[in-house]
Amino acid sequence: MQLHTARIFVRDLADAARFYEEVLGLQLKADGREQGFCVFDAGPMSLVVERVEDDAPEEDRVLVGRFTGLSFDVVDIQSKYKELSSLGVDFSGLPERQQWGGVLATLRDPAGNELQLVEQPRA
Repeated sequence: MQLHTARIFVRDLADAARFYEEVLGLQLKADGREQGFCVFDAGPMSLVVERVEDDAPEEDRVLVGRFTGLSFDVVDIQSKYKELSSLGVDFSGLPERQQWGGVLATLRDPAGNELQLVEQPRA
């Protein structure tokens, strides 16, 4: 068994699609905006960005604007942090070395979902 897909929930799909494609640089694999989703190539996995309507049930609305637990590997976190910051990306956690040896930084997408950049420890 292998993890194949992760999902992130947003209110404004057009804004989110622009962010993930143009700012983060993920390739759009499937444009289902009319159906309420976009699928991006995120390395060995797919990232589905899905719209949650304003009138959706509360249990769906709470999925927007939270810590996702998703991390993107980067080779040089300081350079990626500077690049994304210059593009206006909001970071809630600056690059910081972790006890396990890697470096993490936490960013927010336009919906307030938190994602992390991770620079793996060097061997």
